[in-house]
Amino acid sequence: MSDIVFTRRSGWIPSVIREGGGFRLSLGAGADANHEPRTFTFPIGEAHLEVIREDLARHLLLWSAVLPLCDAAGTRGPLDENAAVALLDPVLLGSPADVDAYFRTIRWNRGQLVAHGADTGLLDRGEVCAAMRTATETADTARAQEHHADRRRAERGVVLGPLDAALLKYTGQYLHGATIPKRTPGDVDPALLPEAMRVVATAEQACAGLRIGRDPRRGRRATDKRDWQRMEAAVEAAVRRAHPGLADDAVRTVSFLMCSEAANRSRDVPMDDDDLADGGSPEGARKTALTFTDDRGAEKKWVAAAGGTATAEFWAFVEDRSPAADEVFTIEDEQRGEGIQLHFYADSIARITTAREGGGGADPAYRVEYSLVDGIGGYRKLVSAFVRGGCAALDRHEPWFSDVADFERARRERPVT
Repeated sequence: MSDIVFTRRSGWIPSVIREGGGFRLSLGAGADANHEPRTFTFPIGEAHLEVIREDLARHLLLWSAVLPLCDAAGTRGPLDENAAVALLDPVLLGSPADVDAYFRTIRWNRGQLVAHGADTGLLDRGEVCAAMRTATETADTARAQEHHADRRRAERGVVLGPLDAALLKYTGQYLHGATIPKRTPGDVDPALLPEAMRVVATAEQACAGLRIGRDPRRGRRATDKRDWQRMEAAVEAAVRRAHPGLADDAVRTVSFLMCSEAANRSRDVPMDDDDLADGGSPEGARKTALTFTDDRGAEKKWVAAAGGTATAEFWAFVEDRSPAADEVFTIEDEQRGEGIQLHFYADSIARITTAREGGGGADPAYRVEYSLVDGIGGYRKLVSAFVRGGCAALDRHEPWFSDVADFERARRERPVT
């Protein structure tokens, strides 16, 4: 059995308990294999208890020094009690100068001290005791997170101005650059918000009319990389031109916001709606059925009476099958005797038409022509054209090669993008 001898209002600051006739410091830190918090204890003396009770700053400094030992224990290892006990006298009983010198020789958790109000400038100079004069019992975790983010940026040589910081807070990326951006104007200093909104308005004007389509070759909800890069470049160029003093991190966060919002708008839009936005036309006139297949034997039939448009159903078929590493998809119109085969692995397409019907024991003869395709946008246009008008509608999307050697030569000579 253990009794709590001393604890502070903040539940995470280590408490002192009585156990087996002596005092022990008890703290929760780290986690076990099931992600449950671990509790560590180690013995302390009455003199240590007295300092812990009366001096918040020394209490927090001890906590900061013990936490690396808890981290070293991992998910199941024991706390190194000898190392923990060795911290007590130097941290709790030493003079301020001695404590400062001692902290230059050990590992300690900076974040906890910053969260509890430590002066970061004094911490940087190694004056840990003086830094804790502003210590508070209540933790401000957001302060510690911002400080950590600033230190990471400083390691990269990045220094943010007030507007740079405002833009990163507006997009929710001040703390974590990998966070999906969002609009959080409430996190921005009201004095800086109008200027930040002018930067955002510049970005919005730069990408007006640009879209980021989907790329079903990479599964559901994947976006077209080329569209993303095109919008990203347009936004960054406009923002740098209009606001030349911004840091790269601030410019990137604004372009990331624009691109993410554009990609989100397209993710729930059927692919045939994408085509209409690109200048296509409805497929209502199509009467014949189509068969979709992949290179692993999957097959899907489409008929006009089924409800969904052919292009939307085909791209949904691709989305479903792409995670299985399929790279060849076919659309066949048996009634017309023609079809197209998409080769995603080679950025190419083949159109197949029946040159001579079979009969009298003879096999039909087919004409096969090949063409290079410029990314998913090119595939979308070709699929829509075929669905609307068959292989004849692909004539304007030249050149087409009937000779494989000529096609392979064109492929080799195509500029790398």
